Amino acid sequence: MVKLFGNLVLVLGIGLALTILLMLFPNSGYSDAAGASDLTRGVLQWLHVFFGITWIGLLYYFNFVQTPVMPTVPAELKPAVSKFIAPKALFYFRWGAAFTVLTGLLLAWSYGELVEALTLQTSARLIGIGMWLALIMAFNVWVIIWPNQKKVLGIVAADDAAKAKAAATAGIASRLNVLLSIPMLLAMTNAH
Repeated sequence: MVKLFGNLVLVLGIGLALTILLMLFPNSGYSDAAGASDLTRGVLQWLHVFFGITWIGLLYYFNFVQTPVMPTVPAELKPAVSKFIAPKALFYFRWGAAFTVLTGLLLAWSYGELVEALTLQTSARLIGIGMWLALIMAFNVWVIIWPNQKKVLGIVAADDAAKAKAAATAGIASRLNVLLSIPMLLAMTNAH
């Protein structure tokens, strides 16, 4: 068991295999579930939720755990977070955001409501509001948070003053994303 659960790639592969079996297994209820009768749409919806959980889960990890705890971490241990944990978490964070947006746009297109949602027409206004909030949040991830975090983490050269300013800027954008995530999640979970 330790060998199995100690290997993340193997665990993910088995989880994916079980997912495919569930989709294909007769009488599993998958093909009868609302919105899942179209296999492509069902897979897109599943991917959208998977990437969204990755993105928002890491957003909440950064804001509820890492940022509040860092001031209490002894100075000699902080490099472990900034050199090893934060860069890896930020990798999954930013790509989770990108793939959440991509699958969300493809999903809206598959429902035939992409234009209606993005233009906030009555027929797709709630999902459209959620999409616009997610687009603002993804913009924050890629254009504000990530470039500033590269300075903070030393990936890009910066003096101490620039690092402090970058940390504050990234922190505000990250907290804005937490704020926006709350109504965004309501819109996304109640639109269909």
